[in-house]
Amino acid sequence: MRKYSFLFLLIPLFGIGQTKTVITANRVFAKNDKVSEFEQALTSHAQKYHTGDVKWRVWNIESGPDYGGYLITEGPNSWEALDGRGDISAEHTQDWIKNVLPFTEGPGESGFYDFQEDLGTVKITDYADKIIINHATANPGKIGAVRELIKKLQKVWEADSISVAVYSTVASGEPGFIMVTRLKNGLKELSGTFRKPLPDSYNAVYGAGSFETWLKDYADAVKQRWTELLIYKANLSSK
Repeated sequence: MRKYSFLFLLIPLFGIGQTKTVITANRVFAKNDKVSEFEQALTSHAQKYHTGDVKWRVWNIESGPDYGGYLITEGPNSWEALDGRGDISAEHTQDWIKNVLPFTEGPGESGFYDFQEDLGTVKITDYADKIIINHATANPGKIGAVRELIKKLQKVWEADSISVAVYSTVASGEPGFIMVTRLKNGLKELSGTFRKPLPDSYNAVYGAGSFETWLKDYADAVKQRWTELLIYKANLSSK
C-alpha cells in the first residue's frame, strides 16, 4: 500500500463552478489478523479528514481477484481541482501513515475514472449500496470501438431499466472502461428470472441475430474483461 498511499490524500478541498466527473479510487487490503483495527482506523481517518469534495465512500469487495479488499472512492471532483491540489496538513498525513498504514498489506492500487454521462443510464451520484463493476480493457487501437459497443448496450439497459454508470480509465493502466451496474433492487437483480437474458434483450432492441454480431465485435475490440461484486459500508465511510 505504501507505494500509493498519498495519491488520494492530495485532493484539494474546493472545485466550485467546475464539472465534477472524476472519481479517484483506491484499493487497500487489511492484514488478515488486523481487520478490526484497520476498519476502526480507516473510519476515524475518513470521518475526520474527508468531507465535502473529498468525501470517501468505502466498499467491501465481495468477489473477484481482489476479494476481501476495500475500495475507497473519492469525489466526484473536477480535473481543474485535481490540477490545483496543494499540500495537506502534516497532521492529516501522519494520521494515515501512523494509524492506518500499519494495518495494511500489499502494494495497493490507485486510479482515476472519468464519468461518461452519454454512455450510461444514471447520474453520477445516483448511488446504490450494491454494485457490479465490469472492467473492460481495450485492444491496441480499439478504444473507440469499445466505446461504440458500450453505446449500443446503453439502449438495452434503458429498455430493461438497468442502472449503469460508465467511466473511462484515465492514466491508470491500460486504456478501457468500467461499467458499474447499480443494483437498486439488491442482489435479486442477479437472478436469471429477474430480467430477460442479455442476448434476448439485445435482439429485441436491434433485431434477430444482432447479439451474435455484437459478440464478434466485442471479441475483436476487448483485450480483457472481468467483474466483481461490491457492497457499500456506510459505517466505514465519511459522514
